[in-house]
Amino acid sequence: MERAILHCDMNNFFASVECVLDPTLKDEAIAVCGNVEERHGIVMARNYKAKSFGVNAAEPIWMAKKKCPNLVIVNNPHYDKYVEYSEKAREIYRSYTDYVEPMGLDECWLDVTESLNLYGEPKKIADDIRNTIREKLGLTISVGVSFNKTFAKLGSDMKKPDATTVISKENFREKVWPLPATDMIGVGRGTRKILDKYFIRTIGDIAKESPKRLQYLLGKNGVALYEAANGIEDSPVQKYEELEEVKSISHGITTVRDMENEDEVWKIVLELTKEIALKLRVKHLRAGGVSVSVRDSKLLWQQYRKKLKNTEQSASNIAKIAFDLFREKYDWANPVRNITIGTMYLTKDTEPEQLTIFENYTKKEKIEKAEKVMEELNMKYGNEIITTAVLLDDKNLPANRRKIKYGSKKSKTNN
Repeated sequence: MERAILHCDMNNFFASVECVLDPTLKDEAIAVCGNVEERHGIVMARNYKAKSFGVNAAEPIWMAKKKCPNLVIVNNPHYDKYVEYSEKAREIYRSYTDYVEPMGLDECWLDVTESLNLYGEPKKIADDIRNTIREKLGLTISVGVSFNKTFAKLGSDMKKPDATTVISKENFREKVWPLPATDMIGVGRGTRKILDKYFIRTIGDIAKESPKRLQYLLGKNGVALYEAANGIEDSPVQKYEELEEVKSISHGITTVRDMENEDEVWKIVLELTKEIALKLRVKHLRAGGVSVSVRDSKLLWQQYRKKLKNTEQSASNIAKIAFDLFREKYDWANPVRNITIGTMYLTKDTEPEQLTIFENYTKKEKIEKAEKVMEELNMKYGNEIITTAVLLDDKNLPANRRKIKYGSKKSKTNN
C-alpha cells in the first residue's frame, strides 16, 4: 500500500494562541515579542495581518513598529500555554494514528496509512483534523498530504491558513519542482551557497542533477537531496511513544546587562546547570560531554566543547567543568551578552562505567545526593525554597528565569 503521510503545521502558532487567550486581539495586527527590558526586543511570531505590513520574524520591535504603526506588541509570551495547546493538538493527532512525530511545538508528521480503513482517504483525514483543531482549540492548521515526509512538509507550506494540499506521485513534478531549492529540508545557508554557485536554484534542478555530482559537491547530504527531490525519500514517521532518545540537553540565557567579569559568568553558569541537572535526573541520564556557547556584546559567537572521562549528573560538577572551559578559552575581548551550557554524549544512569583512580567517587556521590535532596524539597514545598547562596542576589537574571518551576507550593489543606 502506498504510504499516506500528513504534515500538520499550526498557523502563526504563538500569535494564534495569544488571540485565543485574548479574543480582542483577533482583528489587530499583532506580534509576539520578547521583553525589551530584558533585551529580548525582537519579533518572535506575528499574525497574517502583521505580515501584510511586511513585519518579519527576528527583526527588532522598533523596525516592526515603523512598518506597522498600529502593531500590537505582546511582550509577555505565554510559553506555558503554547506547550499546553501543542500537547492538545498532538492528542487530537493521536486519535487518528500512533505514528505522530513532532517537529517543534507547532508541527507534526503523521503516518495515517493504517488508518485509511477507519477514517477514509488521506485528504478526508486531513480535513477532519483541521476541522477538529479549529472547533476544539480555536486554532487553524495547514496540512500537507503526500506519500513521503518531504513532500508532505512542502504541501503544508503551499496554502495557508487552514488548508489542505495534496502532493501525489502523479503531480509532484508539477507542484514541487518549480519551488526554490531553499524550501526543502536540508538546504540551509551553506548548502544554498554551493547550489547557487552551480546554478542549481530549484527543487527541479536538484532532481535533474547527477547524484554523483551532488555527492561530490555536498557529500551524503547531496544524495539525500537528490532522492528527496525525486520522491524517493522514504524515512519513517516515528511512533509517538518511541521517539528517538534525547541526544543533548542545554540551557541558555541572555542576561539583563552584559557580564564583564568571571564572577558574573559563574553565577549564570551555575543557574543554567541547575536546570540541566534536573532534566538529566528526571530523564535518568548522565552527561559524557559539556559545551559552552558564548555570544558577546558585539553579537560574535564562539563555542567550546569538552568530552569527559567520566559522566556527570551533578549541577555543581557540570558548572565547574563548563566554567573552567570558559576561563580557558574566552579572551574577554568584549563583555558577554549570552551564554548557553550544553551536555551531550548522554547515557542512561543505569549503564556501567569504567572507574579511574583519579576520581573521588565518594565526594561525587555526596554532592549528587545533596542536590537530589534540594530538588525534592523544592518539588514538595515550592520553587526555590532552598537554593545555592551565591544565586540569592543575581540581578543579571531576567525576572522570568529567576526560578526553576519545580512545582507549586502545597496549600495548608493538603499538608
